[in-house]
Amino acid sequence: MKFTVASSELQKALTKVNGVVPSKSTLPILENILFVLNKNTLKLLATDLEVSMSANLEVKGAEDGSIAVPAKRILDTVRALPDVQLIFHADATSNKIKMVTESGEYNLVGESSEEFPAGPQFKAENEVVLSGSTLGGIISQPIFSVSTDELRPAMTGVLFQFQGNALTVVSTDGHRLVKIIYSGAGSKVKQDIIIPSKALVLVGRSVEEHDVKIAVDATHVQFHLGSTTLTSRLIEEKYPNYESVIPLDNDKNLKVARDLLLAGVKRVALYSSSTTHQVRFAVKKSELRIAAEDVDFGGEAKEKIPCSYDAEDLEIGFNAQYVADILSHIESDDVVFRFSSPVRAAIITPAKNKDGQDVLMLVMPMRLNA
Repeated sequence: MKFTVASSELQKALTKVNGVVPSKSTLPILENILFVLNKNTLKLLATDLEVSMSANLEVKGAEDGSIAVPAKRILDTVRALPDVQLIFHADATSNKIKMVTESGEYNLVGESSEEFPAGPQFKAENEVVLSGSTLGGIISQPIFSVSTDELRPAMTGVLFQFQGNALTVVSTDGHRLVKIIYSGAGSKVKQDIIIPSKALVLVGRSVEEHDVKIAVDATHVQFHLGSTTLTSRLIEEKYPNYESVIPLDNDKNLKVARDLLLAGVKRVALYSSSTTHQVRFAVKKSELRIAAEDVDFGGEAKEKIPCSYDAEDLEIGFNAQYVADILSHIESDDVVFRFSSPVRAAIITPAKNKDGQDVLMLVMPMRLNA
């Protein structure tokens, strides 16, 4: 195969699909990216057998063909090049690859394209179209609270509940929970699926402003992102009954400026225990005091922040990182904490939701140090 392409354009396409490539694999072929040239269209394909990603790129084709190219070597090479025309030539018999620019020549050895695993047989059963900006928001908000515990595989993904015109997205790691309802999905689909977090992170990096088609079959989901397509195996597990852990009787409401609280929590947390990362909230009618103490090293910090609160005084402890993560992913000037007691989960919501969104986040408390 032989083609000519701008190195900068090849780098963009390679960077997109390289996120799928495993750094180390028991199958060395997976550490390659498959190049397939058909006339003036170059298709790049990477897979880890769970997630596959392809990107199409317009090139000046001279000789059709295919070859598996070492991912790290070729990406490092094009990243190091200035924006120049690159002539790529691969010999199908020897699998030798030559890349030539105006001032240099780079030789490497690939693998036969026949060794590269075939992608999944996908036949769409349901399809939903979302705007790129909507999908970007859907992905960015819940991804931080996905579990990394492989013993609970359902929680290592994000639950998508398509309910006709509404889409509910849920993630939890057992300490935090995010539930967002998007209205106006414009779909007749009614289906629950769990999408692995790795797939969603990769989609989030590639999503642009144009519409995205999401197609689902019995075992896979596919995202069509312009010239890029990502296919992922679904997590075929039952998602926990998340509704049962969302308290219905949290009637103590604290309203506070999001940026003030986030900055304060980050500063005070510098003095928290490196083991527990605990911060203490002491809530009064018009003042929130946040404090942390590191007993082992004798450090402590406290700050006070103006707020409005409609119940009796309350003290409650949280993991500082969990609170900071939640505040970082709420898009509102003010946030509302709804409490019940120091040992019950707190609900955190924007003071004002964006149009078409209903955001609820939950964080479990920590037992306060004596």
